Amino acid sequence: MAAPLRSRRSCLAVPGSNPRFLEKAQGLPADEVFLDLEDSVAPLAKEEARENVVAALRGGDWTGKVRVVRVNDLTTKWTYRDVIEVVEGAGDVLDCVMLPKVQSAEQVVWLDLLLTQIERTMGYETGRIGIEAQIENARGLVEVDRIAAASPRLETLVFGPADFMASINMRTLVVGEQPPGYTEGDAYHYILMRILMAARAHGLQAIDGPYLQIRDVDGYRRVAGRAAALGFDGKWVLHPGQVDAANEVFSPSQEDYDHAELILDAYEHATEVERRGAVMLGDEMIDEASRKMALVVAAKGRAAGLTRTKTFTPGA
Repeated sequence: MAAPLRSRRSCLAVPGSNPRFLEKAQGLPADEVFLDLEDSVAPLAKEEARENVVAALRGGDWTGKVRVVRVNDLTTKWTYRDVIEVVEGAGDVLDCVMLPKVQSAEQVVWLDLLLTQIERTMGYETGRIGIEAQIENARGLVEVDRIAAASPRLETLVFGPADFMASINMRTLVVGEQPPGYTEGDAYHYILMRILMAARAHGLQAIDGPYLQIRDVDGYRRVAGRAAALGFDGKWVLHPGQVDAANEVFSPSQEDYDHAELILDAYEHATEVERRGAVMLGDEMIDEASRKMALVVAAKGRAAGLTRTKTFTPGA
């Protein structure tokens, strides 16, 4: 992979055509900020937005944030210039390029090759810039396994619900909620799990898409909780009011984090000191499978900046 897995609990979308928003985003506690050249930018503003994005990346303070630019999709006339101008202008301070509406592995390969050419031309470290692939239609989902394996630069698969719903003729105008009349479960469960399985099979992160009712933070928290429970790493945020909710939902609780660290300590003591493959932690039997589960929770807690409040004591 292009880089170690980064914390992406909250992925803030910022229109590249709005300098005020670009400046404000720098002070928000989002894990990732993606500067958008696609859907949030009008066609006549695309070229100016590229300049804004390069200026913001070069002149802004993005400390602690994953810096991403979403280019236009490959069916448009803007994509190649998006990549060239942004990466030539700010590739040394850019973490990833997000490619929307990915429908085939070949589209990811195209972006990989173009990034490599630019990196070599500009003297950047080859392969450092990662790729985020957005799955937004039926063909993209059908091809998601090949897409996930298309490039070592890939870091995430991202669900794009609005375009996806339109692509399958889903009868709804609300993004993020269940379609009207669907009462038998979760209409998005298969889609989310399909993306998640492809991501995990190839060591990638999985990110859920936006919730458009930006003032309904409780609704956002509920829908984000669904994705977090499945194992997704984060979710898009479209408004500053959603950032804290995303960071909370996609972080383990303090209790769960402490428990995960205790499991890791207890299992290490059991296997390396006592030479046993299973051990009791309080009233709980733990073994190698427990360790693997604890590693997931502990890693998420550490990425979220949590610190331990409990210490393991052998025999206690």
